[in-house]
Amino acid sequence: MNKTYTAIKLVLGDQLNLNHPWFKEVDEDVLFVMMEVRSETDYVKHHIQKVVAIFDAMRKFAKIQEEKGHHIHYIKINDSQNKPTITENLKSVCSKYAAKEVHYQLPDEYRVDQELKQLEKNLGIPIHNSDTQHFLTTRGEFGEFFSGKKSFLMENFYRYMRVKHRILLELGNKPIGGKWNFDQENRKKVPKNHAIQTVGLFTKNVSDILDDIHLAGLKTIGEISPTKFSWTTTRTEALELLEQFVTTALPLFGTLQDAMTEQHWYLYHSRLSFAMNIKLISPLEVIKRVEKAYLENSDAYELNQIEGFIRQILGWREYMRGVYWSQMPSYAALNFFENKRSLPSWFWNGKTKMNCLKHAISQSLEHAYAHHIQRLMVTGNFSLLAGIHPDEVDNWYLGIYIDAFEWVEITNTRGMSQFADGGIVGSKPYVSSSAYINKMSDYCGSCYYSNDKKVGDKACPFNSLYWNFFDNHAEKLRSNPRLGMMLKIWNNMAPKERSEILSQASVYLDKIELL
Repeated sequence: MNKTYTAIKLVLGDQLNLNHPWFKEVDEDVLFVMMEVRSETDYVKHHIQKVVAIFDAMRKFAKIQEEKGHHIHYIKINDSQNKPTITENLKSVCSKYAAKEVHYQLPDEYRVDQELKQLEKNLGIPIHNSDTQHFLTTRGEFGEFFSGKKSFLMENFYRYMRVKHRILLELGNKPIGGKWNFDQENRKKVPKNHAIQTVGLFTKNVSDILDDIHLAGLKTIGEISPTKFSWTTTRTEALELLEQFVTTALPLFGTLQDAMTEQHWYLYHSRLSFAMNIKLISPLEVIKRVEKAYLENSDAYELNQIEGFIRQILGWREYMRGVYWSQMPSYAALNFFENKRSLPSWFWNGKTKMNCLKHAISQSLEHAYAHHIQRLMVTGNFSLLAGIHPDEVDNWYLGIYIDAFEWVEITNTRGMSQFADGGIVGSKPYVSSSAYINKMSDYCGSCYYSNDKKVGDKACPFNSLYWNFFDNHAEKLRSNPRLGMMLKIWNNMAPKERSEILSQASVYLDKIELL
C-alpha cells in the first residue's frame, strides 16, 4: 500500500530554487512532484540542448532534495505512467497517494497559469498557490507603476527599480557616477587584434538524457555534443559561472556588449540567463555580486561595464516580465504591420549567403545561444524587413534559444524586435541597413554580398529591404518622432533611385529562399 501524503507540491522545470521556503524543512506529509511532460516539450519545437539542460537540471535538483530528506515523486519522460499534461499527471499522483490538497508556485507562462487555475475544478480538492520569490517585482507591480501613463518607458521603470532595491546609489537616491544610464559608452565593436578573455565552459556527459529524449521521440532542432555539454544545470555551477564572469568578462562586458564577431560565440556575455530563468540563481544575488565587485574594487571596473550589466537584469528583464503579465493574452496576437510572409527555410539550417545571418543562425543551432544584438539586429532585423509573420518569428526564437521562455521571449521578439505591438515595448522599429551590422561586427568583410551596395549584383539585401520597409509602412511610421529623418531621406531620393531600390527589394523577397 502506498504511503499517503496530505499535500502535493508541484515543482515545474523552471522553478528549481533550492532556497525557496518550501524546502527549508522536511515535512513527512508533503510530497513534491516533478515531471518531464509532453505538453511542455511539444508546444514548440525546442533546441535539443534546451530540453537536455532542463531535464538534467530537474533530475539533479530532485536528487539534491531527496538527499536532504524531502519526498520526491519524479516522472521521467518515458515512464509508463506519464500522462501528456501537468493536470493529468497530478490527478494520477493525487489518487495514488490520497492527497487532500495541491500547492503550486505561480508559473511564469500564461498558458501554464491558465491550466493551473483550473486544477481545483479538475482535481476536486483544494488548490493553493504561492510566489516563486524569484523576481524583483510582483506580477501586478508593473501595471501599478505605469497606471494612468500613456507610455511604458523602460528608463523610468529602471530608475524606480534602482531606488527600490538600493542598487548603485549615493545618498539622496542619486546614481553613482552622476548618471543612471551609460548605454552610449557600450556600443563599440571588437578591436582588431583583440585577445578575447573568455569565461570557461563546463563539460559534462548527458548521453543518458539524450537517449531518453530519442526514445520518447521528442522532435527537436539544433546540435549537441552529449559528452561535452556546457550549460549550467546546478546551482553550484551557476555560482561558479557568476564568479568566472565577474573576474574575467565583466571588466569589458559593457563596452563590448553590443559587438558581434566571428571569433567567438559568447564574447563577454555571462550566459547566466538560462540559470536565472530556471531559478538556479536569483537575479538579486547576481546584481549584488556585480555591484559588490565594483564597490570593493572600482579601479578594476569602469562604471559603464557594471551599470550596463545590471540594467539588463534589474531593468530590462523585470520590465519585460511586467509587460507580459499586463498585456497577455492579447499581446500574443498583435501584428502591427500585418506581416504574413513565412520564415525562410534557411532559418533552420543557416544555409544563406548573407554572412551575418549565416553566422548568427549557425551559432544558434550549434550552441542554442546568441546574444541580444545578434537576435535584435541580425535575425530580428531581417525578419521585420522581410515582413515575416510574428507568429513564425516567435516560435523560432522560443524554440531555438536555451534561455527562451515565453514571459521573456515574446515581449522581446514580438515587441522589441518585430514592433508587432505597435510601440508598447519599443519607441521605434529596430531596423537597419547593413551599415549598423558592419559598424558593430566583422561579418561584412567576408560576405558574399557587398555591404556598401544598395542595388545591383551582390548588393546587400539589408540595404534595399531597409528602404522598402519605410516605403511599405510610411503611413504607420509617419507619426513616429524617431523616424522622421529616415522618411525624409527616403522621400528626397530621386525617383529613379527609389524605383531601383524597390525593384531590388522585390527581387530579393521573391527569391528569399535563395539569399
